[in-house]
Amino acid sequence: AKPKGEDTKNKLPEIVAIKGLHTRNAAARAGDFISSNELFNKTDKLIDWATKSNMASVLTDCPHREKLGWLEQSHLMISSIMYNYDVATLGNKVVDDIISSQLENGLIPEIAPEYIFFTWGGDMFRDSPEWGSTGIILPWYLYKWYGNKEVIEKAYPTMQRYITYLQTRADKNILKQGLGDWYDIGPERPGVSQQTTMGVTGTAIYYYNLQILQNIATMLAKPQDAAKYKKLADEVKVAFNKTFFNPKTKQYATGIQAANAMAIYMKLVEPEHRQAVLENLIKDIRDRNNALTAGDIGYRYVLRVLEEAGRSDVIYDMNSRSDVPGYGYQLAKGATALTESWQALPAVSNNHLMLGHLMEWFYSGLAGIRADEDAVAFDKIKIYPEPVGDVTSAKATYNSSYGLISSDWKIVDDVFELQIEIPANTTATIYLPSASGQTVTEGGKSVPSQTKDGRYIVKTGSGKYHFKVQ
Repeated sequence: AKPKGEDTKNKLPEIVAIKGLHTRNAAARAGDFISSNELFNKTDKLIDWATKSNMASVLTDCPHREKLGWLEQSHLMISSIMYNYDVATLGNKVVDDIISSQLENGLIPEIAPEYIFFTWGGDMFRDSPEWGSTGIILPWYLYKWYGNKEVIEKAYPTMQRYITYLQTRADKNILKQGLGDWYDIGPERPGVSQQTTMGVTGTAIYYYNLQILQNIATMLAKPQDAAKYKKLADEVKVAFNKTFFNPKTKQYATGIQAANAMAIYMKLVEPEHRQAVLENLIKDIRDRNNALTAGDIGYRYVLRVLEEAGRSDVIYDMNSRSDVPGYGYQLAKGATALTESWQALPAVSNNHLMLGHLMEWFYSGLAGIRADEDAVAFDKIKIYPEPVGDVTSAKATYNSSYGLISSDWKIVDDVFELQIEIPANTTATIYLPSASGQTVTEGGKSVPSQTKDGRYIVKTGSGKYHFKVQ
């Protein structure tokens, strides 16, 4: 064939046009995000292209190389994905793959379906708690997002067998096998955890599993199981703190971001030390000129902890730049989809699903659409927008099981405006930024509110609302 208009004596076919078609899983779009920050908008698209490229019959790691269902991303990335796509059916299918892939000894391998077993490095690419624990975490998340109790019920025996297996691998309740905080940023080429001591991420996830199983056993009316998992969780917590916590420095292990963040998020930190550990996490970030170090496993928890602590300003400072490895750095290197390494290394995958956790913050933090801690399928909603940095507007929508949730805010002439939509049969608590002497109106009328932690708090039912703080 020859390009159109090019002369040839061989009478070859003429190429009139070439068109590429992108294919993916048929999951319907569930949400959208946009803000006044162009780098964040580009980052959203960067992550979304990696998401779309890796949604097939499984959530693959990359669409061009291994094309395998590496499991860690199916719990670490699933919240980001669920804000954007309705993956209730796909998530259920991933759980089925996990159930059918579980070995007789209870191990859930890192890949499901396990089409291949990588023997390099012994069993490190088969037995990582941060990967296998998807068999417990994913069904729980699917229930919390979609209200699907059936997925919990069918996966419960698999969860129990996996916890029993982890008990056989634990050394005094500490799990050290596997990959750790995969692809973190350290002095060497990325791979197995460099900065976070082996055992921190695996044991933290182990404890998180046990907390989830307590909740599930209670929900399924199995009080003896709940008591058993609580007892084991208490023992794991004691062992974790004895092994990794330094009471003098108030740091976990090496004091690196992933270690402190996961200890906080999983509620392994004793209440009297929580604030100090949080301050150490923030100090480490600030001391590195707001550069990140956490990898595939730890980074989501860094973001979750900072958001929950009301420190989205730190998240903004970490991610509104292109001069150090991160999303902006990948874009500056020419990436059009999320890359496997923070550094956008050309020799590794340059269309990869992992590491896209900032997308969750775009919806839950910047735009502020969150579910209450005890909510199921977003029946109890929190709207908690985070105006940070130079961002003057942000809008997100999420089509929940109850209907459309929308949060659309902007700042004009020092007036904060928020328009929201809350679906029928739900309730919402709105957290508006406040300052001394300001008033809150809705639809032009003053509304009663209480003030806490620098926020005006307003409770609503379903409907459309237009708030102003001025």
